[in-house]
Amino acid sequence: MSVPRARMLQLMKAQCQLFSTTFNPDGVRTGNKILRQRLRGPALAAYYPRKLVTIRDLQKEFASLDLFVEDEADEDRLEHIAALKARGKGAPKKKKEAAQKGGPRKK
Repeated sequence: MSVPRARMLQLMKAQCQLFSTTFNPDGVRTGNKILRQRLRGPALAAYYPRKLVTIRDLQKEFASLDLFVEDEADEDRLEHIAALKARGKGAPKKKKEAAQKGGPRKK
């Protein structure tokens, strides 16, 4: 002897209310499996150590004292960009028309 489907649905609904789960008799994909998972953002953020002091921070602090802090990595980057531009391989110039009009930006 089989139990009618309506009675089984009533039982499923009561179970869902009792155990605080979603009632989904048709088995439609809802995304609850993903939403129940723990958030990964805090764990990923905690993996990388916090930056304490950078070269730019030192440059800002010592600029008022007229002291110069050399940033070799930034100088190397600027030299590399200058070499690329000399060979014609640098980044293209921005359009002046769009910048002057203040038109919508593309995202």
